[in-house]
Amino acid sequence: MANDTARDKGISSMALVAHDKMKDAMIEWVTAHAPALAKLDLYGTGTTGGRITQETGLPVTCLKSGPLGGDAQIGAMIAEKRLDALVFFIDPLSALPHDVDVKSLVRLATLYNTAMAINEKSATLMLKALDNN
Repeated sequence: MANDTARDKGISSMALVAHDKMKDAMIEWVTAHAPALAKLDLYGTGTTGGRITQETGLPVTCLKSGPLGGDAQIGAMIAEKRLDALVFFIDPLSALPHDVDVKSLVRLATLYNTAMAINEKSATLMLKALDNN
């Protein structure tokens, strides 16, 4: 578990989450950035984490599926300061049946000043910033 001092110095743990229609984009992004991501402790919600491990070979600690509690597990990790960054590829064109969970994750990441990216561009910029530290 990272303490506040370690968190201020950089990122050692990251959660990877993607809505159903964004999972392929997440896999492509992870594949393109595998060397940088391999340096981190990775966590993912059920299907996303499983696909990342299966399709890229990167080890991901898989939590529950997002709507079945995985989003809440990640939120708890943020609140407990056990997670340094969140990459959440949100599908902006689909109605979200678990919209409350999504809003909760965004709120917690904001409240606890956790690095957060919600699309490929912001996720890539976050990783580039890590490489420069």
